[in-house]
Amino acid sequence: MKQWTQEILFHNVFFCRDEFIAYFYSEALKAATRRSRSIVLLGQRRMGKTEIFKRVVNRLFFEQDHKDPNAVIPVYYKFPDVVTDPWKFATEYVENFIKWYTAFKMRKPDIFEDSFTDLNTLFDYVKSNIEMTPSFKRSFNLFKSFQDKSIVYPEKAALNLPRTISDRDDSTIVMFLDEIQNLHLPQHDFRVVGYMQDAVESPTCPHYVTGSAMSILFKILGTGSLYGRFKDKPIKQFTDYYGAELVRKSSKYNQTKIPETMTPVISERCGGNPFYINSVVEQSVEQGLELTSEETINKILAIDLSAGFIYAELRDQVIKWIKRLNDQNITKWILYLSALEKADRIDPERIQRELKRQEGKDVDLEKIKSVMVGLAQGDLIDYKSFGDWFTHVNDPILHEFLKVWGKIEVAGITRAEVEEETISKYESIKKKYNNYKGYLAEVIKYYKIKAQCLFFVCFVCFVVTPFVSWLPQ
Repeated sequence: MKQWTQEILFHNVFFCRDEFIAYFYSEALKAATRRSRSIVLLGQRRMGKTEIFKRVVNRLFFEQDHKDPNAVIPVYYKFPDVVTDPWKFATEYVENFIKWYTAFKMRKPDIFEDSFTDLNTLFDYVKSNIEMTPSFKRSFNLFKSFQDKSIVYPEKAALNLPRTISDRDDSTIVMFLDEIQNLHLPQHDFRVVGYMQDAVESPTCPHYVTGSAMSILFKILGTGSLYGRFKDKPIKQFTDYYGAELVRKSSKYNQTKIPETMTPVISERCGGNPFYINSVVEQSVEQGLELTSEETINKILAIDLSAGFIYAELRDQVIKWIKRLNDQNITKWILYLSALEKADRIDPERIQRELKRQEGKDVDLEKIKSVMVGLAQGDLIDYKSFGDWFTHVNDPILHEFLKVWGKIEVAGITRAEVEEETISKYESIKKKYNNYKGYLAEVIKYYKIKAQCLFFVCFVCFVVTPFVSWLPQ
């Protein structure tokens, strides 16, 4: 928690997401008057969702009077990448809850760094430092039962613990749950979503959730027991206006100068994604190149796609997801060949032919489609289930990265060759800067004409008309 404070509150760039921070902070405070409900923050990867939650939690933790019985107790939990053991999950979930509850009541974030050798040590520490209600004491009994494995459904008991305490004590607890899609991964036989229904419905304990795989989030929250239990708050790419604002903030933070006319160009080339925008600005500093022209912007973006911050981040996400699927080598080829598709729809039969040519393997068409569905669940391609067809995700940078990554790590082309090819390709992209200049010129011309018309109308109304009426008839 202390590390969060230094990392987030003193990092002035952030993602220009103040409206979302204000929204969730306000909703959390409204929970104290029982006027809030569970909410899902929906958006593509690297839109700043996790940072929004951390910022809101920090504000709730430090800006409230922790001794006020009506204060809202924030609890943050990030589901691990692999969740398969119900006992381990339940134990970690409850231990995390106890620490957040205690840390807030004591206003002591250092408790997250303290290690407790056993349950009794933790219990004695909490008991000697805060006033424990009978309901909160129950969390320790539950914790012990997990260790003894003396309860039938530990994950159900763990998920419902926070709302049980807030209901019985008439207090307010707000759960911030990140990477919630890890509760429903297709390759793991671990399903606890059904147990969350009661937990998320309590007005004393709303749950704010988000995750990095929108397809699975839609499946979790849009069907089954959680359908209709969450209010959705979408987060999208920046418009060029707000993207340009982030470019200005990022350039100031990184102590580099970017011409005002280039700020919307950078935003547009990065698809309005805050992570891509910051990466391009940081890479320009790394390369010692100022983003004063569209050619330089394209070059920096190409470098970052093939060997920089964007490549490292997206590669990590891709590799993590592929490891979750069976037959990783075939999965890599299918993802790469999908990225190479030039048509609007990705053709599984073409992929089947290419696999035969590249790997010498006859892969069943249904298996290829099954792998593609798994990739779609990780938001690496898009699956239209109603029509049973596939297309690219609405993220041009990710699409381009998959081609670069595939050439290096699947097709075995050297990184130097791929980087040179990518830079050459991006340097040949048709300029759009003149379009922006033309657009600005049209805007100025438009308002000049409007101003002239307004002046003429005012002149007629306030000068000509009174003068004509004054003349003798």
